[in-house]
Amino acid sequence: MEFRTERLILRPWRESDAESLYEYAKDPAVGPIAGWQPHTSIENSLDIIKNVLSADETYAVCLKNNNYAIGSIGLFSPAQSHTKANETEMEVGYWIGVPFWGNGYIPEAVRAIQRHAFEDLGCTALWCGYYDGNIKSKRVQEKCGFIYHHTEENKPCPLIGDVRTEHFTYLIKEQWLKGK
Repeated sequence: MEFRTERLILRPWRESDAESLYEYAKDPAVGPIAGWQPHTSIENSLDIIKNVLSADETYAVCLKNNNYAIGSIGLFSPAQSHTKANETEMEVGYWIGVPFWGNGYIPEAVRAIQRHAFEDLGCTALWCGYYDGNIKSKRVQEKCGFIYHHTEENKPCPLIGDVRTEHFTYLIKEQWLKGK
């Protein structure tokens, strides 16, 4: 499945995206604040495409003018969620390369994923989380209608090997419909 917005294409990851994934995912300003280690090589990025980003409902965020992958967005089932989601709820996760910060690309992608989740997948609500200090992610969630729900302290962050505080926001379908 593929989604188009004004400036973006959200599409499944391809093995041919390994070089662009590495270009942006190697930056230590990106992964650690989202809970994962910076990529170490193009081969490492290719492995992540094959074994992580190939999951259902995970999409490369691409610029519409060249279809070049600059970030990622996905929907995670209750079993994969960082918090206790009901069966009709999913969690949204995203990141984007540093050169594209501040351009509104991720809010644009999140809005497309919200539409897909509520209209195509029949979700009743969406969760989103951000680790303490990730103000950019918090602002994306606020711009996209998510409302603070709760904070969980001492959460293991296994890909980084530390413990963090994570804040969760929530958006029910009725709130989303009002904000459309």
